[in-house]
Amino acid sequence: AMIMFTQYVQGGTFGQAAGMAEAVTALAKHCAAAATASPECLKPLDRIFLDIICQEKIPPRFTDCCAKKDPERNDCFLTLKNSSRGFVSPFERPNAEAACRNYSQHPHLLTGYFIHEVSRRHPFLYASTILSVALRYEEMLKGCCGSAEEPVQNPEECFQRQASMVVEPIKEDGLRQEHTCAILTKFGERTLKALKLAQISQKFPKADFVIISKLVMDITDMHKGCCRGDTLDCTRRREEILRYVCSHQGVLSSKIKKCCEKPLLQQRECIINAENDDQPTDLSPHVREFIEDKGICERFAQEKDTHLARFLYEYSRRHPDFSAQMLLRIGKGYEELLTECCQPGAPDSCCSRGEEELKKHIYETERALKTSCDLYKEKGDYYFQNELLMSFTKKMPQLTPAELIRFTKQMTAVGYKCCQLSQDKLLPCVEENLDLVLGEICRRHLTDPINPGVCHCCSSSYAFRRPCIGKLELDESYVPLPLTPGRFAFHEDLCTPEEEELQHKKQEMLVKLIKYKPHVTQEQLSSVTAAFVAMREQCCQAGAPEACFAREGPELVKRSEKMLAA
Repeated sequence: AMIMFTQYVQGGTFGQAAGMAEAVTALAKHCAAAATASPECLKPLDRIFLDIICQEKIPPRFTDCCAKKDPERNDCFLTLKNSSRGFVSPFERPNAEAACRNYSQHPHLLTGYFIHEVSRRHPFLYASTILSVALRYEEMLKGCCGSAEEPVQNPEECFQRQASMVVEPIKEDGLRQEHTCAILTKFGERTLKALKLAQISQKFPKADFVIISKLVMDITDMHKGCCRGDTLDCTRRREEILRYVCSHQGVLSSKIKKCCEKPLLQQRECIINAENDDQPTDLSPHVREFIEDKGICERFAQEKDTHLARFLYEYSRRHPDFSAQMLLRIGKGYEELLTECCQPGAPDSCCSRGEEELKKHIYETERALKTSCDLYKEKGDYYFQNELLMSFTKKMPQLTPAELIRFTKQMTAVGYKCCQLSQDKLLPCVEENLDLVLGEICRRHLTDPINPGVCHCCSSSYAFRRPCIGKLELDESYVPLPLTPGRFAFHEDLCTPEEEELQHKKQEMLVKLIKYKPHVTQEQLSSVTAAFVAMREQCCQAGAPEACFAREGPELVKRSEKMLAA
């Protein structure tokens, strides 16, 4: 109740949200205990919540919503949810000593306040995520504060060490939810259904097509409610899906028994992370019937979406070693093949051509993946990220240095996470994690357009987004930065002993250099880098580094200009 009220009325105080939560809890207790149901108890739950909100002194922008009738009243509240940064001030980490004092005096109140603060900053975040994180917050308080009899010696250090287990799930779940909602908004319900069909068929390969189709429909409907910000509808549908999955383990999977024994709040994450179930022993390795059967063109004409969905289901359950995005590309290729080969007059050998194209696509994808992972293993994090920085600064020079460094750092983390995995797990890991980063770049493009190439890749096809961005080269529409006096300024902070800080500064310069000279060759870059390293070494050993950089910096820029002009 606290989450619902806070997400709907972000500008409300903790006291207001707590009061409304108490009111709805009191009503629930009254209705549960009453011998006969009163009219108030027969109202739909969402109406009860909105009636309580509209009885409060709420900010003026919500009063227009309260004047509307349901369901328009609910829709009005949903349109006022705002998740943009800066709408609510950033969350400040509490002083450990004060937090421990409050926790010893009012433990439940402090957890409630934490739920309120997270909910008003994340009005679309799943209620289950917020509740799970609140439990972790409580665990952190217990562990870091201790008790009156056994207090912890250094609670501040403990808070710093354990904060990530509280903050990271909010970031990760928030990012995944934004990602899913962006797919739904940009590419539509059909694309989201196809994605979920591929993922669920991989997870539950023994389940039949009817059960998988039901789960796809239910999960898509849940996401539609969640992406609208309808907290109650989202929570209710999620619980229904979990109960259905756990009550049908026998026909779904042998790998989720332990997940279904956990409390409801922990089931979702556990099932998502559970291993794919074993394939049926009688499952044939190929799906030749979708190419060789005489009636495929008739089925394609009469029930196109169902036929394509069956193909995707059959192909996905046989290939846990493929990413969901690759399976969608294969599905799209199959659709295009039938569109062409089912035309009157198409040769009998038309469909067999599709097999050759499929093999070629799989080979090219796996080869590109191997090349990237080999490069990562050879270069290591920092130099691999530099390779990505050079490539993406040329593709997207309109991004700021901070954005380019952040996105390429996330891509490098994918290499660290996935390149050590076995061949059967490599492709799903790499492409599905890269997809999250590219999704973030595309959402950035929506708020502030980058360039026509990025626009095309982010808009044309979800399944082909990664290969499309991979093929982008130098943005020829970009006008290089002029070489103004302050463009390359060198200061004493380059002498920092902190390796990570120094690497960040060097990467900022690399981005600026490519923005100034997008056609820079590897040879030119090596020459400029060597000259920079020599200057840094000279000035950092000098008695007055700042004066040295002021003198040698402009000289380096002049020499670099000549190297780049060669």
